[in-house]
Amino acid sequence: MAHLPPPEEKARAVRAMFDRISPSYDRVNRLMTFGADQRWRMALVERLAVSPADVVLDLACGTGDFVELCRARGALAVGLDFSRGMLQQAAARSGETAAWVQGDALRLPFRDGAFTVAVSGFALRNFVAIPPVLAELARVLEPGGRLGLLEVDRPGNPLVAAGHRLYFQKVVPRVGGLLADRAAYHYLPESAAYLPEETEMVRMLREAGFRRIRKRRPMFGAIQSITAERR
Repeated sequence: MAHLPPPEEKARAVRAMFDRISPSYDRVNRLMTFGADQRWRMALVERLAVSPADVVLDLACGTGDFVELCRARGALAVGLDFSRGMLQQAAARSGETAAWVQGDALRLPFRDGAFTVAVSGFALRNFVAIPPVLAELARVLEPGGRLGLLEVDRPGNPLVAAGHRLYFQKVVPRVGGLLADRAAYHYLPESAAYLPEETEMVRMLREAGFRRIRKRRPMFGAIQSITAERR
């Protein structure tokens, strides 16, 4: 995978990449998914039953999609991201700066049990390591707190899988390169290689302290939407 950085350079490379593409990130995302990315986020927020009683962490928040959706349901929401460029876009979009925190998912700057809900969208493959991130999420969630994760997935149907590979590996890099940054939109499809298989993901979640793990697969299995509960 020519566009994947070596492990020792991943954090630096990913942060620099998202800083570069932050001005065009929303526009390209909406185009690439035909606006479906927002529907997937909204469906996950509804499954988590986010309400005015909740305090929500949006981990790797990007430009703040989940924060916006959770606030629309009355929750208090905070977004954390590694990329300053993404946070600047989130602040400009929301018109405020207080809700956005720059930080590392491996060392979250929040007290134990600070949140009732945590969400993260399309970020797992960008972390240096997934298990310690899940452990940090469990730490900052109160017992019984809810977790929601969105990521890409591998469709099980052979025909769907073939179409998905063509779009994800050929169309996305070409269009992303034309509209934003060629290297970034080669990395993003290839980075799915960092994702664990379903059984391994379930094991990681359980070892981190989660139970009641549920997975849905929208877009014919090309997306995975996971919910879990902190023990």
